[in-house]
Amino acid sequence: MLQINYDREEILSVIDKVTRKTLAMDLTWDWPCGVAYYGVSRAYQTIGNKEYLEMLVQWADEYIELGLPDWTVNTCAMGHMLITLYEETGNQKYWDIVMSKVDYIRSNALRFGDNVLQHTVSVSNDFPEQAWADTLFMAAFFLLRVGSKLNDQEMIQDALNQYYWHIKYLQDPSSGFWYHGYNNIKQDHMSGLYWGRANAWGAYTMSQVKPLLKDWYLYPQCMDVECSLRDQLAALKLVQTENGLWRTVLDDEESYEEVSASCGIAAAMINNGNPLHTKYVQKALKGILDNISEDGRVLGVSGGTAVMKDREGYRNIPKDWIQGWGQGLALAFLSDMLK
Repeated sequence: MLQINYDREEILSVIDKVTRKTLAMDLTWDWPCGVAYYGVSRAYQTIGNKEYLEMLVQWADEYIELGLPDWTVNTCAMGHMLITLYEETGNQKYWDIVMSKVDYIRSNALRFGDNVLQHTVSVSNDFPEQAWADTLFMAAFFLLRVGSKLNDQEMIQDALNQYYWHIKYLQDPSSGFWYHGYNNIKQDHMSGLYWGRANAWGAYTMSQVKPLLKDWYLYPQCMDVECSLRDQLAALKLVQTENGLWRTVLDDEESYEEVSASCGIAAAMINNGNPLHTKYVQKALKGILDNISEDGRVLGVSGGTAVMKDREGYRNIPKDWIQGWGQGLALAFLSDMLK
């Protein structure tokens, strides 16, 4: 077990500030809000502040009345919040939307190869036969949550299949790092760079598999998840900066430190529970807290990032603005500190 030193009251105060700032953002029904409100849901589950839940319900009800967008891999990220709303309110309309997202993923989402989900950001065929690490959070992790809740073995197997193939396509077995994306048509990793937030998507979602599956050891793919995460975290600890953070290109010293990736990676270390990672999480905690403003903005978060053409593309993504995914991953990390 990790032994992290922290001031509980300070963490609770920071969670409250970040949550309230997040709920004040004009986020729409898409993946930035999906990640942000996943974090708010985690904050609610950790603190139990009913005001957070009431604000989520108010936002969701207003958006549902106005009309929801078409489903894509990215818009399925909103399903995380809806699971929480259904569990806490019992309102069937939230679960109906959850299941409509599941139906999209299972029946209508674009796939390639061995039923691997193609990453989609719109109703168009955005990135033909491309697997992105982002898909694990937006769709596979969501599908696993629903499948485990329903004890639906076909759904669980489909979700674990996504984990398995994303590991095979995206993790470099030599370094342990993850690439951002894989192009099945060209059989390459495009820019071939180890993007920080891609590693956070991979590490964080893999760290959630065991807690979701009681008999995880009975699923062969879970052995791949366990070993993949072990090797990835062993590599990631070696490229943590002196400030306790990880860079937007992990092994590029000229790339800036990126806080959303750092939150996801540090949270994965907490959830994985290896005592040898204690000092890295401790260091990350300081680095992350140093990048949260008094008004609850998570600083140093890179903008939405496609698989860029080269190193300069990643280095030049702006990091001057508040982003939903930065808020959400910070809340997930801070909530995991207190669990």
